[in-house]
Amino acid sequence: MMYAVAVLLPWLALMLRGRVFQGIFCLILQITLIGWLPAAIWAVMVVNSDNQERRHRELLESLQNRR
Repeated sequence: MMYAVAVLLPWLALMLRGRVFQGIFCLILQITLIGWLPAAIWAVMVVNSDNQERRHRELLESLQNRR
């Protein structure tokens, strides 16, 4: 779901991830038609990175709880 938001409204995906200043910059970039594609790619990369960080955090927590 978040990937669809990142492609359609990249600035909103960044804002929902708590990256307000990046979201504002992305909105300015998205206003131009040429800038929409880089903004969408950037937002998808941020969403993917955040998902990976969450998985790593959960893995570390589960390993620490096993001890």
